[in-house]
Amino acid sequence: MITKIILVAILICSIIVPFGVFLFGKKKQGGFKAALGFNAFFFFGTLVVADILLFSGNVQAASDTAATAAAASAEGWRYLAAALSTGLSCIGAGIAVASAASAALGALSEDSSIMGKALIFVALAESIALYGLLISFSILG
Repeated sequence: MITKIILVAILICSIIVPFGVFLFGKKKQGGFKAALGFNAFFFFGTLVVADILLFSGNVQAASDTAATAAAASAEGWRYLAAALSTGLSCIGAGIAVASAASAALGALSEDSSIMGKALIFVALAESIALYGLLISFSILG
């Protein structure tokens, strides 16, 4: 119970402190770098503390058979693969939409008759995220 309270407190501090550093650092040059440094420090610090608190128990022999342990491991790999396919496809879609949408807005400002073509290019870039989501559903299903 106490480990959960400590982890929640560390997690809240790792969210609040970098935002505070960023907001107070806006007044001087280099506030973004300081906020990024604090964010990285608190993120990895939270990971280290969580590992220490969660995995510092007594080690006991597993009562499961090798087959159930392998099934649990395969289940974990499935979740990891689904998360990676969704996350990486969304990052790729964000990069593609940023490029396509800015170019589409520039083209629309010159000639408004090409709105349909511009919308198709932006929608094609957005479909990358949907493909990753469909792959993750097929992995989990």
